[in-house]
Amino acid sequence: MSRRVVGVTLDNLEDLPKHCRGCVYWEVAPHLKEQIEQFGEAELEKEAWVSSVLLEWGSCGRIVYSDKLPVGFVLYAPPSAVPRAMAFPTSPISPDAVMLTGFHVLPEFRGGGLGRMLVQAVAKDLTRRGVKAIEAFGDAKPDEDKSCVVAADFLTSVGFKTVRPHPRWPRLRLELRSALTWKEDVEAALERLLGTVSVTTATPVLQR
Repeated sequence: MSRRVVGVTLDNLEDLPKHCRGCVYWEVAPHLKEQIEQFGEAELEKEAWVSSVLLEWGSCGRIVYSDKLPVGFVLYAPPSAVPRAMAFPTSPISPDAVMLTGFHVLPEFRGGGLGRMLVQAVAKDLTRRGVKAIEAFGDAKPDEDKSCVVAADFLTSVGFKTVRPHPRWPRLRLELRSALTWKEDVEAALERLLGTVSVTTATPVLQR
């Protein structure tokens, strides 16, 4: 079973779970969300948002595939591109950080390291672009798979730390260098382990 992570584009946006493709919780102003959903325009608005961010800022998401099956994704953008970013009691996002808006792994694929794989892909992308950190508003009391805000416990499990506590909506932060260092440490340990294993080939004995 192979796993690969690719950037979100307009061509693969349909690989996001249906309830996520039609969720515009972060992408439009709160007072417009109900109206957009009422007229069945949520998926179009989501596509327009992704298109705008890709054009004006660059890559804004990653999808992880297990073989050909999309099993998880992450979306992120500058806070200025996220209308709901200022609606939380723990706002604002720090000026040196990019905001994580969506993070989801299919339930049957959780616990296998895919969440951390996505975090590392984001860290690699944003570090190349000079970004120091990524922040997110966490849900401390999530309704499983129904909340548009990522569970705070999940964020802490993949390396985020709370920078502004709140009983329901804490703000969490991940220093991107630490995420990459974790990956490098694991790879270095594997190299050291493999380096201690040597294979010797005995000289064959000729039969007389």
